[in-house]
Amino acid sequence: MTINYDHPLRPQYHFTPEANWLNDPNGMVYYEGEYHLFYQHHPASTIWGPMHWGHAVSRDLVHWEHLPIALYPDHNGTIFSGSAVVDWEDTSGFFDGKAGLVAIYTQTLDIPDTDLSKQRQSIAYSKDNGRTWTAYAGNPVLSDERFVDFRDPKVLWHAASARWIMVLAAGDRLCLYYSTDLKEWTFASEFGEKEGSHDGVWECPDLFLLPVEGQPGSEKWVLIVSIGDDEGQPEGSRTQYFIGDFDGVTFTNNNGPESVLWLDHGRDNYAGVTWSDAQGQGGARLLIGWMNNWKYANIIPTGEWRGAMTLPRKLSLRMQEDGIRLVQEVPRELSVMRADRHELRDEQIKPGSNLLHSYKGELLEIEAEFELDSALEFGFKLRMGSGNETIVGYNAVDGELFIDRTRSGAVDFHPQFGCRHSAPLDGENGRIKLQIWVDRSSIELFANDGALVMTDQIFPLKGAEGIELYAEGGTVWLRSLQLYPLKSVYAAANITEKATP
Repeated sequence: MTINYDHPLRPQYHFTPEANWLNDPNGMVYYEGEYHLFYQHHPASTIWGPMHWGHAVSRDLVHWEHLPIALYPDHNGTIFSGSAVVDWEDTSGFFDGKAGLVAIYTQTLDIPDTDLSKQRQSIAYSKDNGRTWTAYAGNPVLSDERFVDFRDPKVLWHAASARWIMVLAAGDRLCLYYSTDLKEWTFASEFGEKEGSHDGVWECPDLFLLPVEGQPGSEKWVLIVSIGDDEGQPEGSRTQYFIGDFDGVTFTNNNGPESVLWLDHGRDNYAGVTWSDAQGQGGARLLIGWMNNWKYANIIPTGEWRGAMTLPRKLSLRMQEDGIRLVQEVPRELSVMRADRHELRDEQIKPGSNLLHSYKGELLEIEAEFELDSALEFGFKLRMGSGNETIVGYNAVDGELFIDRTRSGAVDFHPQFGCRHSAPLDGENGRIKLQIWVDRSSIELFANDGALVMTDQIFPLKGAEGIELYAEGGTVWLRSLQLYPLKSVYAAANITEKATP
């Protein structure tokens, strides 16, 4: 099969399947120098269907090697989302006293003559660095007939209690379990029935410990929960998180039950979870998400592939005015994609002028710091041409950062795709920092060193590559700007972005 990596809408540095359907990232684990990325995959169609685990590996989080499908449906059902861990001490007994990989995942089996299904948890193990997998003969290892939705196990090793912990989505709550061997699981507690947002079914949880920046010895547990699409909510599927404490049995939310903290304020970052065993790489906790939304995921106007991942994000905790909050930054490893650098400093941006009129590009990284002045609104217009533009802007009157994709290209495939959406953002000492990653069909926006993040898909017409730096209703100071054209990760396609005057 010939793979067309140079399709006009194929991302050039975001992960996509070689062909057909992709959704949630699964089983992410770091082992023997490789980042493993498994994912929900339908190998026979570009729309959601019988789920398998697709598989790819990377040594640098930039270049990915596609591997054969890891997990296929069997007599226990299709393969839904889950996680993978390194069983360093062979607690499972699968590895003859050595270390190996264990995957923990949901299997869904249709109940004959009904519209219902059973969702149960199974495990598989690999003795060859994830290249081949053996399903455990005792599958499934966990079930609960009380729940119709009972899925997406994320497993971690809890050192203080010397046992494995599983956090599992069960409709409108999470269930937590513990085990000493990854085979036998004991119920520990529930969380969330009356906590946070319940705009949709809860899915794809994750639980991990992070230090708090600038507070030596201070650590907090982070609990991530994705929320499925609800017809009454224009945002569609999205992800929230909780900050709290975990004692090996119970998670306790440090904020009020009505508090809702969003991981991403864009439309297209869902089901994000973190890599297991990657903390040794500089201490970072790394997350990646599915860059799509269940409102329109099956009908986005791509080609022989459908679905992409976000950029990997390094997570940390930072004390803000309203409490401890999660911060996301793009790992430094991704800077290898930079092809060049163009700089501006201490420029006053006025209405009607465009200091970037001679630049163009569809693969870009932009870092900018603005000092507020009299402008009512300012920012960037990206992927301009043939009536297309995607606006990344700051409304200084309302103190809001926004993305406007109403004229971003193909928007008519779903009535709620073409939209402008915003989130509150205060300036830091009167300044706004933006880092923007532009690919052929996406915008990822990190503001004020990752304190606020927005991720959106866009589907511009081919050739829409113009850039505008704009201000409305007054002036704004551009204190610094670095514009980096980026190289495609597909060397064989010889796709190198150019952004020269």
